[in-house]
Amino acid sequence: MSPSFSLSYYIERAMAHATYKLLEDETFSGRISPCPGCIAFGKTLVECRDELQSTLEDWLLVGLRLGHKLPVIDGVDLNPPVKPKLREAV
Repeated sequence: MSPSFSLSYYIERAMAHATYKLLEDETFSGRISPCPGCIAFGKTLVECRDELQSTLEDWLLVGLRLGHKLPVIDGVDLNPPVKPKLREAV
């Protein structure tokens, strides 16, 4: 049996992979590289971090709803277990 993880724990682990950059206009950008397209911006680093977490939450909910394969982060896998395909009798 595989371990179960909460969505909150996944978000915590994903946020640990966040990187931030100070932009030329002195605002910040943040991204979570294991999660393609998960990028946010803010006037301050704290605002950027909060926006990035909100973006990640939305990104996850859309991915789960649409059945996208989510990245496994630090061993945390939110993907449903793969069910083996049954062969049809010939």
